[in-house]
Amino acid sequence: MYKFSLRIQMLMGFLWAAISSSVAQKPAPPNIVVFLVDDMGWQDTSVPFWKQVTDLNRRYRTPNMERLAKEGLKFTNAYAMPVCTPTRTSLLSGVNAAHSRITHWTSPNKNKNTDFADTTMNSVDWNINGLSPVAGIEHTFHATPLPTLLSQSGYYTIHTGKAHFGSAGTPGSDPKNLGFRVNIAGNEIGHPGSYLGTENYDHPTNGKPGRNAVPGLEAYHGKDVFLSEALTLEAIKALDVPVQKKQPFFLYFGHYAVHTPIMADKRFLDKYLKAGLDSIEAKYASLVEGMDKSLGDLLNYLDDRQIANNTVVIFMSDNGGLSTKPQRGGPEHTHNLPLRAGKGSVYEGGIREPMLVRWPGVVTPGGVTDQYLIVEDFFPTILELAGVKKTSTVQTIDGKSFVPLLKNPGLTDNARTLVWHHPNRWIAAEGPRLHWASAIRQGDWKLIYDHRTSELELYNLKDDIGEQKNRAPEQPDKVKQLASLLTKQLKVWNAQMPTFKKTGKPVAWPDEALQ
Repeated sequence: MYKFSLRIQMLMGFLWAAISSSVAQKPAPPNIVVFLVDDMGWQDTSVPFWKQVTDLNRRYRTPNMERLAKEGLKFTNAYAMPVCTPTRTSLLSGVNAAHSRITHWTSPNKNKNTDFADTTMNSVDWNINGLSPVAGIEHTFHATPLPTLLSQSGYYTIHTGKAHFGSAGTPGSDPKNLGFRVNIAGNEIGHPGSYLGTENYDHPTNGKPGRNAVPGLEAYHGKDVFLSEALTLEAIKALDVPVQKKQPFFLYFGHYAVHTPIMADKRFLDKYLKAGLDSIEAKYASLVEGMDKSLGDLLNYLDDRQIANNTVVIFMSDNGGLSTKPQRGGPEHTHNLPLRAGKGSVYEGGIREPMLVRWPGVVTPGGVTDQYLIVEDFFPTILELAGVKKTSTVQTIDGKSFVPLLKNPGLTDNARTLVWHHPNRWIAAEGPRLHWASAIRQGDWKLIYDHRTSELELYNLKDDIGEQKNRAPEQPDKVKQLASLLTKQLKVWNAQMPTFKKTGKPVAWPDEALQ
C-alpha cells in the first residue's frame, strides 16, 4: 500500500513538473505599440525608404526613426488611404475604405458631409459619421473594433492623441466606446487648434473654445509644453499601470503632429532656420523632430522598464504629406518627391507611407522588405501578434496578416491586389487625382481611374516610382486586366460610384471605360 501510494505521488510529481515546465515555456503575450503620425510624407525623415538617400532625407533629423530602422524592419511599399479617417477606421476594423464606405474624413459635426462642392459631380452617400461599435447608427459602418478584441483577450488598451474615428454625437467619437480602457486627448477632431500649451492647445473664436480644442490636457494649460510632449508624458504615465500589473498592453499613439497648423516646436527650430530653410519649412521640420523625440522617449521607457524585448513597435503614417503647392499657391512646407502629388491623391505621394516594425527576437535588425501591404492588414496582424486566434466580428475582414513577412522579409506576393477608392472631393483646389479617383496595384503595375474623365492611367512602379510615364497606350492588355480586377473588387464590396450632375448617371465602372 505504501509503495503504491509512493508511486502515485511520484507520478503526480512528474506530471506537475511537466505542466509547470510547459507553462513556464509558454511566452507571455507581447505588448503592442502602434505609433501613428498624421500627414507625414514618405520622405519626411532622415530614414531613406527608397533605394537612395535624397536631399529631403538630409533635411530632416529623426534619430529615433533611424534607431527603429536599425533595430527593426523597414517597409518600402507600405500604403494607407489618401486621407486620415479612412486609414484610421481601416486599421481598427480591418476593412478597406471602399467596403466600409468611410471614404473621406469625418466632420466633428454629426451628419455633415465634408465633400467640397463640385460643379460636375454629386457626392456619394458615404458613411459621413465614420466607424461605430453599435449597430443602427445613421451613416456609420458597424464593426467590432480591434481594441475591443484585444481587451477581451486580457490586454490593457490605451488610446493617446488624435482619434478621428467618428463624428461628435456618435459612439465612434469616443475611443472608450471602441474598446480603449484609457483615452488621452482623443475625440472627433481631426487636428489641434494649437500645439502650444500656452494657448491651451486651442484657437478660440470670439472668446469661446474652438471646435478643434484638444480635450483632456488641462494640466498643461498655460504651460510652455508642446502638444507632442504633453501627449508623450501622459502616455508614459498611462503605461505605468499595466507595466506594474505585468499585464500586456496595446498602446495606440496617434500623434496630432505633423498636421496643420504648422507651428514651431521651438526645442528644434533654430537648427533648421540656420540650415537655410524658410520659416514654414523650418517649423514643419521642427514638428517632425518633436514627433521623433516622442518616439525616442517611448523607446527609452520600454528599455528602462526592461520590457522592450517583449514589445512590438509599429511606426506608420495615416496618409501622404500635405503637398499641394501647384494647386494652392504660396510656400510649401513638405514634399514627397520623387513620389507624385500628396495627401488626398491616389498617386503614390498620397498613399505610400514610412513604416517600421521592431520585434526583438523575431525581426532581424536592419532588415528591409519591398513587399507591398496596406493599412487594413494591421487588424489581423495585431490579433496574430497578440495570440488571438478565435475572433467573432460583425464585419468581414479584408486585411491580410503580415506576421509571416516579419519573420521572413524576403517573401513576395505579386498576385495580391491593393485597392484605393476615393469617390469624394477633398479640397477646393484642383490637382492631380485629388478627387474622384480609384486605383489598384498588382505586382509592380498600378492602374489609376479618373471618375470624371473615365481616363485610365497605367504605371510600372519598379521603373517609374514617380508615375511620370503613362504606359496605358502601349500596354492595353495590362490595362484591361487591372480594370477588370478593380471593377470586380469594387462590385464585391458594393462600393459607391458618384453620379454626374448634368445627367444623373453614375460614373462607369473601370472596365466599362474601355468599351
